[in-house]
Amino acid sequence: MAKVALIERELKREKLAAKYAAKYAEYKGIAKDAKRSDEERAAARMALQKLPRNANPTRQRNRCELTGRPRGTFRQFGLGRAKIRELAFQGNIPGVTRASW
Repeated sequence: MAKVALIERELKREKLAAKYAAKYAEYKGIAKDAKRSDEERAAARMALQKLPRNANPTRQRNRCELTGRPRGTFRQFGLGRAKIRELAFQGNIPGVTRASW
């Protein structure tokens, strides 16, 4: 089980990223737009830098919903590999069966 503080930190990052998503997308679009003037693009980049660091969606880490494990997490299930295996063997994940050939 991951430390509760690490799990809480990720939740905080998710909330911040959601809060600033519109501003982030707006500034990012202006900074990438080649039709805008250099001053506008530079101002947009400076505005991006002034946003909180954790507002950047790339700082988020996928974690297992049950254990909080940061590595070996499958996006489709939102679970770590060990928990997927455990739950699949118990038959608790619909559509997932043991391999047999």
